Amino acid sequence: MVMKASLQLKLGQSLTMTPQLQQAIRLLQLSTLDLQQEIQQALESNPMLEAPEDDDHGDEKPTHADTNTDQNTDSSAADASPDTSKDWDENENGPDWASENEIPDTLPDDLPVDTAWDDVYQSAPAPASSNGDDNDYDFETRNSPTETLRDYLEWQLNLTTMTDRDRAVAHALMDAVDERGYLSSSLAEIYTGLQDEHDDDPLELDELEAVLRRLQFFDPPGVFGRDLQECLLIQLNQMPPGTPWVSQARMVITHYISLLGNRDYAQLLRRSRLKEDQLKHVLALITSLNPRPGDVIDRTEPDYVIPDVIVYKRNERWRVELNPEIAPRIRVNASYASFIKRADSSADNTYMRDQLQEAKWFIKSLQSRNETLLKVATRIVEYQQGFLDQGEEAMKPLILSEIAQAVEMHESTISRVTTQKFMHTPRGIFELKYFFSSHVSTDAGGECSSTAIRAMIKKLIAVETSKKPLSDSKIAAMFGEQGIQVARRTVAKYREALQIPPSNERKRLV
Repeated sequence: MVMKASLQLKLGQSLTMTPQLQQAIRLLQLSTLDLQQEIQQALESNPMLEAPEDDDHGDEKPTHADTNTDQNTDSSAADASPDTSKDWDENENGPDWASENEIPDTLPDDLPVDTAWDDVYQSAPAPASSNGDDNDYDFETRNSPTETLRDYLEWQLNLTTMTDRDRAVAHALMDAVDERGYLSSSLAEIYTGLQDEHDDDPLELDELEAVLRRLQFFDPPGVFGRDLQECLLIQLNQMPPGTPWVSQARMVITHYISLLGNRDYAQLLRRSRLKEDQLKHVLALITSLNPRPGDVIDRTEPDYVIPDVIVYKRNERWRVELNPEIAPRIRVNASYASFIKRADSSADNTYMRDQLQEAKWFIKSLQSRNETLLKVATRIVEYQQGFLDQGEEAMKPLILSEIAQAVEMHESTISRVTTQKFMHTPRGIFELKYFFSSHVSTDAGGECSSTAIRAMIKKLIAVETSKKPLSDSKIAAMFGEQGIQVARRTVAKYREALQIPPSNERKRLV
């Protein structure tokens, strides 16, 4: 068989992503903190980009009270985040959007090297400083490591008078304390581990018991308990003498903790020989104790959330605007750009021309990101006005495709815009994805969002009778009486998402 080489011409279409489009998509999905880092890297790597100094602007960003006033702009800066805000009149038919500095509908695909940047992009005044004085920034306080439970116990041990032998035992016991504050290993195991270190003078198990009893007086109360029962008894024993119902609470914890855990109050009343009103006082004291004393020491780093969009109401209108405190402000360095010669093809001139083009594309991508973010946020506010006015129970079902159709974009773009982007509202700060939810049907043929269902479940459980809490089936039946068709398993799923225990665990005598 003979193979022959031949040439064939085929026509076809393929979709390719240009580096500029890839950059725009990548910037679109970055969070605010990641975006600020990206901008800082661009400023350090591209000499054609610069951040305007505060002295370049004589006027500060207007506050919410004066956003409709005329704004002074600096013609020397090209702001990557134009000062845009929109409002929606709820009393009119359909949205009535107002923009103070409208972004052009179309941006030029390519800009000549000698084009004045200010001819295309308007600049905005610098945002007002949040603290007014950079010298007031307490670096050590805001960046100091979080204290752990072990650090706190070690600090108390250093203030306690002990022999070197007892201090070695105390360190071994502290090594066995878990994040809850409980002793995770038995004394026998700890004793075995310490024997190798004291071959010349062996330890006695009673010595570990004595050191443990001293450590159990450390703060927080209940630490170094070997189980829940001992943890609660430690806390009761540290209460001031004469505290009401302490002896009865100690008796219940010592002998009937299993009945208490199962909420078998009938058996508990019979065996403890307490009256119902007495048991109520005892249970109130027990529930005031902390079953996880280690949680008192917060070991987690704070998670700071910076809102990208601010929503507020003025004159019966919901207004939406980008957060001026985090809006990136960068521009092309006019001095470096003036060095570029149009007809020069030297390596240095070519490098500067390429850097200028990259700077322009970067600023254009930032402006496109902010335009898309503002457009999506305003549509969300339009759909979820009921939530802003009345709360979670008025939340409407909303899916990505509805917003995508409203702003004429692809669902994947909406998904990128709403991920790790936050909206500041009078009801709190929410991720944009929070406003999207599935729906359940109603008898009237309408729809009710899952967020509203969860809010209603939470409200029903908050007002239930503690002696006879509502079961999932009962809650589903109550929804059915309101014309909302929700299955029992759906109620259970939403209840678990709210981290609410089942009815048998919510039962209380008091």
